[in-house]
Amino acid sequence: MPLVVTDTGPLNYLVLIGEIDILPRLFDRVLTPQSVIAELDHSRTPNAVQKWVANRPAWLSVGSTPPITELPLPTLDNGERAAIALALSEKANLLLIDERAGARAALANGLSVVGTVGMLEMAARLGMVDLSAAFTRLRATSFRIRQQVLDGSLASYEAERAPP
Repeated sequence: MPLVVTDTGPLNYLVLIGEIDILPRLFDRVLTPQSVIAELDHSRTPNAVQKWVANRPAWLSVGSTPPITELPLPTLDNGERAAIALALSEKANLLLIDERAGARAALANGLSVVGTVGMLEMAARLGMVDLSAAFTRLRATSFRIRQQVLDGSLASYEAERAPP
């Protein structure tokens, strides 16, 4: 996939679990709006994430946010609205976003979306990450998801890999 736009959540959690480098291995271009960079650099953001964003890698491009006034996204935060607007304006192949309302809004606007868990699944299928270990590290963060979702994802992944 050539271009992905990412919201705050996936960057934050992939940094925290040590899997941020899957993004440039999966995508030709990784783009995020300036408002996401600001959220990642907020004083309440985990120190590891602040350090990462202060020395962000060259593969992460920061785009200016196009006008978002015509998008009916009033309940979303600035980063989510900006990521959706940027993905639409850049005709991104995929939007990385964890927040459910943001994902629904993106889908309603014709975007393809995947969250942190989906990114980890994608990388695991390509042999880039140990899915079980990544989920264990993800559970140790503030990431919120029902345990049954992670268990179901892991069971599906393992069933795919099982010999016939």
